[in-house]
Amino acid sequence: MDPLPLTVCIIAKDAASQIGECLASVRFAAEVLVVDSGSTDATVAIAEREGARVVVHEWQGFGRQKQFAVQGAKHDWVLCLDVDERVTEALAATIRAEMAKPRCNAYRLARRNRFLGVWLKHGEGYPDWTLRLFHRAHASWSNDEVHEAVLTTSQVARLTGDLLHDSAEDIATYLAKQNRYTSLHAEALFKQGVRANAWRLFVNPAVRFVKFYFFKFGFLDGAPGFAHVAIGCNNTFHKYLKLLELQKASR
Repeated sequence: MDPLPLTVCIIAKDAASQIGECLASVRFAAEVLVVDSGSTDATVAIAEREGARVVVHEWQGFGRQKQFAVQGAKHDWVLCLDVDERVTEALAATIRAEMAKPRCNAYRLARRNRFLGVWLKHGEGYPDWTLRLFHRAHASWSNDEVHEAVLTTSQVARLTGDLLHDSAEDIATYLAKQNRYTSLHAEALFKQGVRANAWRLFVNPAVRFVKFYFFKFGFLDGAPGFAHVAIGCNNTFHKYLKLLELQKASR
């Protein structure tokens, strides 16, 4: 089959252990663009060996870095992936069928998260709907340094088939990354004028737990499901705690 006239956009740094499988899952695309922010391992060599076009660009934060990749794409239709994600054959087939006659200008994909060696089926782990396939004239990434999102005023549809997310991290690495993310998120909220209080500090994590563990059936994923939801709630608590710290320091 002919390659699809779309560009797969990937941002990377020191991802030699993961990027190969990611690139192998998107061979249906006419172009793969990897924006590297200064890898010191074999990331660039692997990407080029797999046929990707590599552009080196200084890190600007997640949102701006991803938008830089979108703007550098040769095609208007883009599929944005992280290096630890894989497109399943079922999703690839759905994308191919949809691109033959697009119904919308933006699509959400069902991301399935692997945690503690288990592919989660409920809670926050699945289906983790995420907007990744879009026409760049009708959507773009936000400028957020973390928790970036695709912004669009167009109608958004959902596609069948899973986008697999397997970070392959140990718990210590995973928690360290979450700690960095909550710090960045707290700083971003502070700059936006958002302020924390005791209500948000305690109630928001509790509401999040009830939503994902009970109403979204996270308990059906056993211990990994509980741990995944609990860490997410802990992140919410830490985010607002760090925001409170920033508020006190600014007085």
